[in-house]
Formats: sequence, structure tokens, C-alpha cells
Amino acid sequence: MFSDDDVASLYDVMNPWDPAGPGDAGFYTEMVMAAASVLDVGCGTGLMLHCARELGHTGRLAGLDPDRFSLARARRRDDIEWVEATAADAPWLAEFDFAAMTGHAFQCLITDEDVSASLAGVHRVLRDGGRFAFETRHPQARAWEAWNPSSPSDFTDSSGRALRVWHEIESILGDVVTLTETTAEADGPVLRMDRGTLRFMDVETLNGFLAETGFEITAQYGSWDRDPIDASSREIITIARKLA
Repeated sequence: MFSDDDVASLYDVMNPWDPAGPGDAGFYTEMVMAAASVLDVGCGTGLMLHCARELGHTGRLAGLDPDRFSLARARRRDDIEWVEATAADAPWLAEFDFAAMTGHAFQCLITDEDVSASLAGVHRVLRDGGRFAFETRHPQARAWEAWNPSSPSDFTDSSGRALRVWHEIESILGDVVTLTETTAEADGPVLRMDRGTLRFMDVETLNGFLAETGFEITAQYGSWDRDPIDASSREIITIARKLA
């Protein structure tokens, strides 16, 4: 068996948070460290906020996630607030200067109603002028084409067990991709299969949702090096400001 606790533990191995390296960690950590109060929306196992404390952040840090198994790992630090809830049900009102949604978690918002309710929740928890940063994979890059059983990833979990993880596309309907993730012992039996759905929203659609919710886009990039979005971009990285 490969439990939900095991999945949460493996996530940390598969997605290490290294602000000194290239990619998203350095991008987000810079903004987190500059903000007095931070909410991590979809915080998962809490690595970003753990890192912020280790780097010396002394302000208010809070993490929000609906998955209790991930939050159990996040709660290894008790000097950070952890709340089990979705973005739409975030329990704060105008209390944070900065909110982030990392790890392409925004793509787990599938319906228009999910997107609008979640953005409204983030808008509600921010102070006037507060910023929200997040990313979504640019649909033009067709990232799902690389997600197939012929391209597995190998990991060693915290217990030293060798594991292999691969993905297989089940369906593509409009901008919604449904896939399965299989976790197995390396060259051994399958331990678990999970089904997930991701939405690949284009720039125009995304920006429309932000405007409707009361956000003003202050920056949008096509890479973690802050390159502008162009025909080769693989990401839509957005920083938006809450309008009064």
C-alpha cells in the first residue's frame, strides 16, 4: 500500500524547495521575504513557508490547504498558522499583504465557478493594494505531451525505497486535461494510481477572471527569469494587485 501520508512525504522529495536554485522557489521567496504578512494558498506540505522562517522571516505566515495529510507535514513547524480549507473558504478578511499559489496549483481550479470563487477568496484576504502571485502552464507549450509512461521519474523516498512515477493522459476536453499518476516500486509492483484534472487556461481568459474579481495585473512573465510572454513561453506567471 502507498498511503496518503506516503504521497505527502513523496511530494517533498519530488518537489524540493531551493530558493538558491533556478526556477520558482527563488522567484517566490524574494516576494515572501519582502512582505510583512504572507498567505500560501494551496500550501501543501508547507515547504515555502518553512523556508521563509529558516531564512529569518519574522512576520505573519499562514498556509491554507484542503488536504489534511499534507497539512500534517506542514504542521511540523508550529510558528506558522495552518488552516484546512480551500481558497474559496479562506477565513480571513483583509489581513495579508501578499498571497502566493505555487506548484501550478491554480490549474486544479477546473470550472469557471471554481476559478471565480477562489480568486474572490484570495481577494478577500488581502489588504487593499496587496499582491497575489501564481503561475499556470501556458497551453501553447502543450506540457501534457511529455506526460506518458515512456518518460517516468525515479525517486528515493524518505525510507530509502526506490520508486518510479509516471503519468498517462486519459482525455483532453477543451482546455481541461485529465490524467492518471502511477506510483510503483522501481521495476516492481504498482503501489498506487491517482486520477487528476488540470485546466490549461490561456492568457486572455485568465486575465479576464482577474479583472472581474477586482485584480489589476502588475506583471506577467513567460519564464522564471522574468522574460515577457511570447510564442515560446511555457509559463504564465502573474503578479496582480488588489484594487480598493
